[in-house]
Amino acid sequence: MGERDLPAKLSIYVPQKQAAQHAVERLIRLGRQRSRSVNCLVVEAILEYLDREEKRQ
Repeated sequence: MGERDLPAKLSIYVPQKQAAQHAVERLIRLGRQRSRSVNCLVVEAILEYLDREEKRQ
């Protein structure tokens, strides 16, 4: 699969253990406080994680 074939959308499953930490509700609340969408917050978190982990390699 080439880069042009990559999907532009991603769905996630929140495991029960993490669901108990109310991640989705917390994202919604934070998004409202910051006037940002949940999607924007999630993408930002993923990019920060990738940057941090790629530097460790």
